[in-house]
Amino acid sequence: MTITDADATLSALAANAKAWPFEQARAVLKRVEKRDPEAPVIFETGYGPSGLPHIGTFGEVARTTMVRRAFEQLTDGARLTRLIAFSDDMDGFRKVPTNLPEQDMLAEHLGKPLTKVPDPFGTHESFAHHNNARLRDFLDSFGFEYEFYSATEQYTSGAFDEVLLRMLERFDDVMDIMLPTLGEERRATYSPFLPVSPKTGHVLQVPTLERNAAAGTIVFEDEDGSKVEVPVTGGNVKVQWKPDWALRWTALGVDYEMAGKDLTPSVQVSSRIAKVLGGKPPEGFAYELFLDEQGEKISKSKGNGLSVEEWLDYGPQESLSYFMFGKPKTAKRLYFDQIPRAVDEYLQQLAAYEGQEPAQRIENPVWHIHGGLPPHGNAGQAPGGVSPVSFGLLLNLVSAAGAPDKETIWGFIERYAPGAGPETHPFLDGLVDNALAYYRDFVAPTQMRRAPTDMERAAMEDLLARLRALDPAETDPELIQNEVYAAGKTQPFENLRDWFKALYEVLFGQSQGPRFGGFAAIYGVRETANMIETALGRETPA
Repeated sequence: MTITDADATLSALAANAKAWPFEQARAVLKRVEKRDPEAPVIFETGYGPSGLPHIGTFGEVARTTMVRRAFEQLTDGARLTRLIAFSDDMDGFRKVPTNLPEQDMLAEHLGKPLTKVPDPFGTHESFAHHNNARLRDFLDSFGFEYEFYSATEQYTSGAFDEVLLRMLERFDDVMDIMLPTLGEERRATYSPFLPVSPKTGHVLQVPTLERNAAAGTIVFEDEDGSKVEVPVTGGNVKVQWKPDWALRWTALGVDYEMAGKDLTPSVQVSSRIAKVLGGKPPEGFAYELFLDEQGEKISKSKGNGLSVEEWLDYGPQESLSYFMFGKPKTAKRLYFDQIPRAVDEYLQQLAAYEGQEPAQRIENPVWHIHGGLPPHGNAGQAPGGVSPVSFGLLLNLVSAAGAPDKETIWGFIERYAPGAGPETHPFLDGLVDNALAYYRDFVAPTQMRRAPTDMERAAMEDLLARLRALDPAETDPELIQNEVYAAGKTQPFENLRDWFKALYEVLFGQSQGPRFGGFAAIYGVRETANMIETALGRETPA
């Protein structure tokens, strides 16, 4: 697939672009530049379906896709690329996540491959099939181009057989790498091969008692104490995860895979094993972890992070991709209060893109979010593909109107931007839904508008008079903003930031917000004046 901008100079500019996806793409190009140009370049991202998909899972696919698109731009589409989304669904079910139904039923299937554990939701063939479907549905909703690979299918189909037999032949070399990384107790029983018991179906963590490289088999002690010989091929064994990572890289020829910073030691071990197996470890980088509200690492088993569905309740898909683009090597707090900022920064970058030179465009996050083709002037969005109203302004509009219905909010918008409507501006229509939901769930429950101080009251009375003097149909945000500035200057505020902070605390119950002139322009001069008049009559918090 070729991803290019209308300006043909982008591919040349990509060679020196500073955006991190281009830095990564150049490393991939260096890796493959002497290889057969007809051979596909393989990007991979892994998923452990022992818990429900979460934003961290999506982040790996989104970021890897950004590197893939940057590589395609760098090579002007001359090399075929593939993205494999690999699910480790043959892994043994070791722990029941606390956020799932049917806890007792799931506990009865501990130890079995995830594809053999019943679906607690009752909708799919197995727990792994359910979680795989959730992952695929979400990735599909974002339009990602990927190929889904199931570990169970790869093991049972024979796709891994050649490298599995090689691992058996080089068993001692793999053990020499693994054993120094393990504690004394685990070293005594460790084997890279986890046999699947023919009797119980459990994935067993037991020693390998005998090996027959010529026959391609191992001998182990089953749960009933009997010795059993099984082939390492055909899905009879599952490989421990660090050697499994190396197995996968080697068998699939993976060229690029990123991983969380906490997995750096594992990446190093797997890379050494890949070389033993005759493979070449992929390029990649260690991204920092997402943190929850308390600053702890998010975990799909704990369920302490935002789900993808939760983010999309309060912000558009593009805002989530924007959040993923920014500073991947810096730990970031992933909580609801990050959504409004991500939405508005995305809109600002999209608005800026139209007027940028090609060299600036490929550094702009929206180039990477949209694979080199950000929306511009398309049907259903404002010029430049940008909503004429910021998300922060929408939140204040909903707050000022007392959490109204959607039609009321659109009434204000249509007065401010004639011709705009839900059918012509579906992106903005979605933002209205997001703002209403965000206000309902996060703003309204804690909102507390305070009474103004004497100095603030005097400035607000002056502003009220100025607004009453304006034409009620005035919609020029700059003209209104100038009146707000003028009213603030009538009082001895230490700085005008304190004046605007007072306005937002008294009128909206928060300490900051978008430009007040823009809010008044869309809410209406008369309505804003009425809101101030109501606030001036407030003696106690509301």
